[in-house]
Amino acid sequence: MILSFTVMRLTKPTLFTNLPVTCEDRDLPGDLFGQLMREDPSTIKGAETLMLGEMLTLPQNFGNIFLGETFSSYISVHNDSNQVVKDILVKADLQTSSQRLNLSASNSAVAELKPECCIDDVIHHEVKEIGTHILVCAVSYTTHYGEKLYFRKFFKFQTDEVFLEAQIQNITTSPMFMEKVSLEPSMMYNVTELNMVTSGDQGESTFGKMSYLQPMDTRQYLYCLKPKPEYAEKAGVIKGVTVIGKLDIVWKTNLGERGRLQTSQLQRMAPGYGDIRLSLEMIPDTVNLEEPFDIICKITNCSERTMDLVLEMCNTRSIHWCGISGRQLGKLSPGGFLSLPLTVLSSVQGLQSISGLRLTDTFLKRTYEYDDIAQVCVVCPFTSNES
Repeated sequence: MILSFTVMRLTKPTLFTNLPVTCEDRDLPGDLFGQLMREDPSTIKGAETLMLGEMLTLPQNFGNIFLGETFSSYISVHNDSNQVVKDILVKADLQTSSQRLNLSASNSAVAELKPECCIDDVIHHEVKEIGTHILVCAVSYTTHYGEKLYFRKFFKFQTDEVFLEAQIQNITTSPMFMEKVSLEPSMMYNVTELNMVTSGDQGESTFGKMSYLQPMDTRQYLYCLKPKPEYAEKAGVIKGVTVIGKLDIVWKTNLGERGRLQTSQLQRMAPGYGDIRLSLEMIPDTVNLEEPFDIICKITNCSERTMDLVLEMCNTRSIHWCGISGRQLGKLSPGGFLSLPLTVLSSVQGLQSISGLRLTDTFLKRTYEYDDIAQVCVVCPFTSNES
């Protein structure tokens, strides 16, 4: 292996936790357990029975990330050999259930990488979709002997949970007793209320025992929603869901008069795809130089009107489309989709972006262009392609 590849998620460490074991002095072990905990370097001196220690623990895997958070990752390519490597191209793409996003800071190749040197990059992405996300990192390079090599790595993480914060304010002139504030989730979600502190078998409200809301006071209620198992596996269904549920609020005034408010269905911000979305259903990982290969595109009408589509295929410096450009695809109803098999070839080796597709809606004379749809690794069948 000439180059080594390291990918680490940038996240804060956590405090190391212990599982303290204690006993009374008159028990058989005596002070043995206490002595062992005092000698443990991870415990806090003078508070050895506290589960949290003084040491920090780095994350061991990508773990989960929540909707709305920013995913950050550090990427490093190191030259482990004693030879100079040329034309190094590092690409980082994030594949979601609906699209493939290029996260690389630069798409240009590095001219050369000397022995024991490295290429570093930090990528960021604000997570806006629920479901499985796959970070695809690929490296292509040319050896000292002119061989073009490549390798790829995949990292998977989940974004399953949605957090909802509801802010309630008493705008009356008298105190108000909050009898009930609950979230009724939509049919695709289960909800967990995060407004209670559990102590043993009992739960206590974070607002205390007296649930009064003084005039002009405000409270924040927090809820966690997670897709039901039967829908969690269908990322294509969950990603388009905008309705998450409705709040049910019940209160009493200082004379015991009861009031109730039930909101309309609350909406979350769904990913915006524009009027029409183009995604790839099938593409090979590796193809041969100047040999045609097949891909399957999926075209979805995200608007509320019928479209009459025309497909144009525009060649780029490295990507050449096979077939007739400007063909009619016909009418596509709102929410409808069609699968479109296409044939393409590449005239340049290495990691190449599939680009150059253009859709035109003849009804509104509106054109949609699609570049960097996906990446494919192009190799010469007469050279080695081992990493």
